[in-house]
Amino acid sequence: MGTKEASPPTVLCLFFLFCLGGKCLASEFQATQTATLTVDASPQLARKIPDTLFGIFFEEINHAGAGGIWAELVSNRGFEAGGPHTPSNIGPWSIIGDDSSIFVATDRTSCFNRNIVALRMEVLCDNCPAGGVGIYNPGFWGMNIEDGKTYNLVMYAKSPETTDLTVSLTSADGSQSLASATVTVSGTLNWTKLEQKLVAKGTNRTSRLQITTNKKGVVWFDQVSLMPEDTYKGHGFRTELISMLLDLKPRFLRFPGGCFVEGDWLRNAFRWRESIGPWEERPGHFGDVWHYWTDDGLGYYEFLQLAEDLGAAPIWVFNNGVSHNDEVDTVAIAPFVKDVLDSLEFARGSANSTWGSVRASMGHPEPFPVKYVAIGNEDCGKKFYRGNYLKFYNAIRQAYPDIQMISNCDGSSKPLDHPADLYDFHVYTDSKTLFNMRSTFDRTSRSGPKAFVSEYAVWRSDAGRGSLLASLAEAAFLTGLEKNSDIVQMASYAPLFVNDNDQTWNPDAIVFNSWQHYGTPSYWMQTLFRESSGAMIHPIKISSNYSGSLAASAITWQDSENSFLRVKVVNFGSDAVSLTISTSGLQASVNALGSTATVLTSGNVMDENSFSNPNKVVPVKSELSNAAEQMQVTLAPHSFSSFDLALAQSKLIAEM
Repeated sequence: MGTKEASPPTVLCLFFLFCLGGKCLASEFQATQTATLTVDASPQLARKIPDTLFGIFFEEINHAGAGGIWAELVSNRGFEAGGPHTPSNIGPWSIIGDDSSIFVATDRTSCFNRNIVALRMEVLCDNCPAGGVGIYNPGFWGMNIEDGKTYNLVMYAKSPETTDLTVSLTSADGSQSLASATVTVSGTLNWTKLEQKLVAKGTNRTSRLQITTNKKGVVWFDQVSLMPEDTYKGHGFRTELISMLLDLKPRFLRFPGGCFVEGDWLRNAFRWRESIGPWEERPGHFGDVWHYWTDDGLGYYEFLQLAEDLGAAPIWVFNNGVSHNDEVDTVAIAPFVKDVLDSLEFARGSANSTWGSVRASMGHPEPFPVKYVAIGNEDCGKKFYRGNYLKFYNAIRQAYPDIQMISNCDGSSKPLDHPADLYDFHVYTDSKTLFNMRSTFDRTSRSGPKAFVSEYAVWRSDAGRGSLLASLAEAAFLTGLEKNSDIVQMASYAPLFVNDNDQTWNPDAIVFNSWQHYGTPSYWMQTLFRESSGAMIHPIKISSNYSGSLAASAITWQDSENSFLRVKVVNFGSDAVSLTISTSGLQASVNALGSTATVLTSGNVMDENSFSNPNKVVPVKSELSNAAEQMQVTLAPHSFSSFDLALAQSKLIAEM
């Protein structure tokens, strides 16, 4: 993963006037505008960007978790999605056979107290069809089963008579068998945990799990799980999707929402304690904002683990007694406050504490470093928000004085009327508006809480399903956040993921299905900001009659071996620009060797990526052979360019 190399090389002609490998390339664009960008890299004017500036926000939306980064292949694995009243809908489970050979219905006989629904299967036939009768689960729009890979099946079953079951991975219509094994349910009324490894002998992207038998009688099933063996670090996440996140180098992970935290009604809000402990015992819940069931295999613990795996600071967004449609009066909020304090003890408490011991029993005796919490999501205008907020704020401050608390109320234009360490700032708008918002925080007071731009994106008419135009406006907005990073502490794009089969919100950073994935231009744009967190930012000035269509920033950063001056420039206009970059104050000379130029652009401003053409709009990286303190480049129309000038024997950021 990462910034893509140019292929074919002639693509570079679109972007610059410079010599590459001794051969000068002529621009296919006749620059009609000129501009000068001056950078003052003197140490006395440099300012350190917060280490936390750019991170990611994960919300359970668009089947981002269930059927997404969480690798569980079975949908509705506990038969709970139809509700606690039985008989109930068992979808997407279905039967193999007909009503003369098999009868299935849910009942309340599970051995798990928190999820009491199980499935009763009665085989009616004396001479069952070849292959038997039974049930199957297609997963989330088909299971991706790949040749040679191992899949771990776990399920609970009971039967009054000893019964052999055939568990199989097959094609969607059952005609192709990819893996099969026989498991035996002992004749007992006690539930038995059955485990079986299935090794695929073939690949099918829309497979299903089948459980069949030829024996007449009754079998109960509950908590049927199928997980690929090769999850990320063995922690249950889809490796290829986590790789996309790692490539962003996120400094924080905000989770699990979003509106998912609130619920349309409080009864359907995310409840952290219902999402911890053994997966078999988790009741799951219906996310009524985004309209689908989650088994909560991806729960509070797993989010904390994901943050650790990513090397990102966890930001726990909790419900403050407010949903979209109902609220808890402040006089009755105390149980909710205690619930949140318990959640923090689960994350941070010692392995000997009440809730820390639960975390330890799940395999993580060391505390998770939760140092940020958001008190609600987009609730500032609600009747009881401020009263509830203060109850949470005071209790958390007393118990955990180091935790930074985030208010839902925007403090960018006027002071907050309550204490906070940070405040949320959300913006979803058209591309022109967001481009012009690059100076939003220029006028924000430098005293008081810091801003957390926890949700930003271009959407609606000019966003498409993730257009180049959207990414350019977002890039310009982020250069403004870099410039104002003395008051802006964090920022994250939203939404992060979308399963192509459930695009409830559009656009998104990463699109996937059961076996494919790609980044939208907005994803690739973010890769050019991944070195900004913790870097040094420098003052810049743009001189041009065309400056209203340009946005830029300059930072110095270093990897494990080298230091760089990075100049990022967005050309939001339809004209090419002959740009002179003039740098002063550097404490080291520029070395053309190792200097690079990376450009995100395309032939049409509304171009998008897709499964059929995932690399249509991706950054193209090339050598910058004319790198110098004074240099000239040509910016393509509608482009985002990042110039990394290698610095020889740099002292500029030695203190970083």
